[in-house]
Amino acid sequence: MALRPRTRAAHCRRAAATPAVSRLLVVSASMGSGHDAAADELARRLRAAGHEAVRRDVLELLPAGVGAGLRGFYRSAVRHAPLVYAGIYAAFFRADGGGRPGTAPLAVLAENRLRAEVADGRADAVVAVFHLAAQLTGRMRVRGRLGVPSAVVVTDFAVHRQWLHRGNDLYLCLTPEIARDVAHRLGRPATACGPLLPDRFRPHPAGERHWRQRLTAGDGGRPVLLSTGAWGVGSHLDATARLLSGAGYLPVVPCGRNERLRRLLSKAPGTLALGWVDDMAGLLAACCAVVDNAAGQTALEALAVGVPVVGYRPIPGHGVEGVHRMAELGLTEYAADPSQLVRFLDRVAPGAPAPGGRPAADRRLFRGDAVAPLESLAARGRI
Repeated sequence: MALRPRTRAAHCRRAAATPAVSRLLVVSASMGSGHDAAADELARRLRAAGHEAVRRDVLELLPAGVGAGLRGFYRSAVRHAPLVYAGIYAAFFRADGGGRPGTAPLAVLAENRLRAEVADGRADAVVAVFHLAAQLTGRMRVRGRLGVPSAVVVTDFAVHRQWLHRGNDLYLCLTPEIARDVAHRLGRPATACGPLLPDRFRPHPAGERHWRQRLTAGDGGRPVLLSTGAWGVGSHLDATARLLSGAGYLPVVPCGRNERLRRLLSKAPGTLALGWVDDMAGLLAACCAVVDNAAGQTALEALAVGVPVVGYRPIPGHGVEGVHRMAELGLTEYAADPSQLVRFLDRVAPGAPAPGGRPAADRRLFRGDAVAPLESLAARGRI
């Protein structure tokens, strides 16, 4: 039975006031833990907004053994052959200003699996949270093999060309400056969404008191965290630990899943070497600064809890470019040599002889919104 005019108008108003539920497929990669952590947080926010979100690993969309081999090669290269990885990054990743498509031949191997995931889940949009996934969705959109819109969440400060493909419909970036650069290079919409961090990464998290008591129980100095990521990667970490200890600090090194590194640094005098840490928010808040080498998730988490970050001895490739980019944006400091590292820590660490607060620009980093742009994109997919 047809609705009477007044009833039909009221029905339309109610429909407009109630956002439709969207289905979004979030595609990440188990390279370390940063991309998966961002993807998990994005999926949580989408579900909290009333939508359906499913996460998939792009490495698992590749033929059997290919994804695991790719992950193993990358981990070995950054740990044991950094010059090899630097060469690969320079040849295949470094941004050339064109953002040309088709720079990841492996992407074609995952197309059929992704199409099946989209069809089985009746996804309204696909969101890539890793550069190989961005090449995959962009390539498929250009070739007409992906019938729903695709967005890319760029989790790096160094936006290398593997992130960029003109086939993607939308880019979400960490800062407005990065978004403007991506939009200029691709001619595609780009906006700032800020870091995708759980709510526990905020000033004075619940675990801060526990970690503060643990770190101040001995005779060490002010605790400074050395970031090594989930894989325990870094250059001359033992030398950096000795430098900090000699300067009156307590080097605190979460070694992730690298047990060999933990055993090595446990022998360094005045150093606290830890294994995998579940409560990174509390540990970061209990430290007076972070020495960062990758411009990755740990650096963002530190800024979120209000701890200053100094970039030093970055890992090759995206680490070098990302650490420099964060410093250029005024979010961190960059120390080019050991003496400069100590000077920066003496200046920014609370209780230092010449204390310095973080610039107000830091808080702007956390004002973006990732959900609303994806809601609009998914609505286009439903249409």
